[in-house]
Amino acid sequence: MSLGQKILVTGAGGQLGMELREIASTECEWLFTDIEELDICSEVAVREFVKSHHVGVIINCAAYTNVDRAEEEQETAKRVNSDAVAILAKIAKEYDAKLIHISTDYIFGGEVHNTPIEEDAEPSPLGVYGDTKLMGEMAIVESGCRYVILRTAWLYSTHGRNFVKTIMKLISEREQIRVVNDQIGSPTYARDLALIIRDICSECIAVEGIYNYTNEGEVSWYDFAVAIAQICGSKCEVLPCTTAEYGAKAPRPAYSVLDKEKIKRVLRCDIPQWRVSLEECMKQMVQL
Repeated sequence: MSLGQKILVTGAGGQLGMELREIASTECEWLFTDIEELDICSEVAVREFVKSHHVGVIINCAAYTNVDRAEEEQETAKRVNSDAVAILAKIAKEYDAKLIHISTDYIFGGEVHNTPIEEDAEPSPLGVYGDTKLMGEMAIVESGCRYVILRTAWLYSTHGRNFVKTIMKLISEREQIRVVNDQIGSPTYARDLALIIRDICSECIAVEGIYNYTNEGEVSWYDFAVAIAQICGSKCEVLPCTTAEYGAKAPRPAYSVLDKEKIKRVLRCDIPQWRVSLEECMKQMVQL
């Protein structure tokens, strides 16, 4: 980044945006926006904001992430996950800003995998959510802007709604819960991902392209829930069930563990194991 340029964060009211607020470096000026401050679906609004604030980096944390509702609200999902991303990429190209965009494991969910998925694997999007997120990625690549696409999965934090908070609430209220055990992935503590994004924003790191980032290790939703209960010291019985028994409206990836060798090699970073980060996040929740 050159002198005077600033970092724009869209979707700053979400989990990742809130984490970025807390760890933002003081060397740069960060501009945190949500729909109230900046409608990213408006090309005029985005262009004016980027131009008037001398934005050098755009971090797009905004997304339509309700996987089930996306099956019914397809146009809304496309507008946020694809059309708005195309606008951000176009404006980034016009003003030579770098676009850092958050994507998802769902772009691979339609194919059967049994080993960690590398960045250059053939996309096979699952459901409307996966389709629209892949469309957003393609719009960025085709725009010709400078970009970093970070694919992640199973995001949780101390902020907003997420799986960890839901399980903590359920095990405090019930004697028994059932959790899907035939979907395998890697949880991601949003704080860890935020720190990686901050590193990418650093002037001394010239990173571009597509990268995977989650915490290390793989686990089922059931095993993830069991770990949460263990850390809480809960006596609630956590029982496994199948995806079919659970009956969600939208399809879910059966195996979507992302290979992270590329980002570890390029950034020379150590990625925390999922259980370590889970314990840290839950410790922070207790302190809030």
